[in-house]
Amino acid sequence: MTEIRGIPFDAPLYHGDEEHDSAFLNCQAVQAIFTIASDVERLLPKQLVPAANPPLGVVGIASYGSSIVGPYLEQYSGIEVRDPGGQTGFYIPYIYVTANDAALASGREGLGAPKKFAHIALTREGGLIQGTLERPAGKRLLTITAQPDSRLRTAARQMCSTHTNFYSIRHLPPITPSGKGAATQLVKWCTDRTFRRDESGEEVLFTGPVSLTYDSPSVIDPVHNLAVGQIMLGTYEEYDAKLRSVDLLSNA
Repeated sequence: MTEIRGIPFDAPLYHGDEEHDSAFLNCQAVQAIFTIASDVERLLPKQLVPAANPPLGVVGIASYGSSIVGPYLEQYSGIEVRDPGGQTGFYIPYIYVTANDAALASGREGLGAPKKFAHIALTREGGLIQGTLERPAGKRLLTITAQPDSRLRTAARQMCSTHTNFYSIRHLPPITPSGKGAATQLVKWCTDRTFRRDESGEEVLFTGPVSLTYDSPSVIDPVHNLAVGQIMLGTYEEYDAKLRSVDLLSNA
């Protein structure tokens, strides 16, 4: 069994093993799936191509009630892509977490997920659920507002798979001027979700009207590069999940 750990080795910031994956419990998330109305080719590594034309994007905000690195909130932006093996998933150009150093370090070091600290909120008001991303505090980068008033039915269920592939770039800068020590790796990883069921036995997976706005574009955190064309689906979800690495698709 391979142990996964951070540094320092005698007191790692995070650790786990390949057999048990990374566990996330009592998760809540609101997200929007939409056509991207901007050029995404420049954001993608050369090994990945958009899986649709126009390309599809996902933006979501999730609250992880418990995990192997503790509770935290996360905002993620993804582009649906096809990998060299023909499988589809989401390339993650932008991802943010609340102040949990283990969540940030394990994502960056283990998977290449380009996590940054930010101010993230997921709140309810009446029948509305709203997620926000700010960096720094007061600089509102995006807002998702949803009114999840109906169950997600079979016709749209395929857009909320329990198994999802993800891709990210893990990069080590060079140590010497000649480039010694540098590495740029395309990492494939995945999550498997189990949606929570309510007392009637139905999945807690709702849909309804949703809006996604980029309130204050920033060149420092350009999440607005995934311009919103047409929103295809908005969801509110409650689930448990496991995350694991899958493969190294390139190693330069």
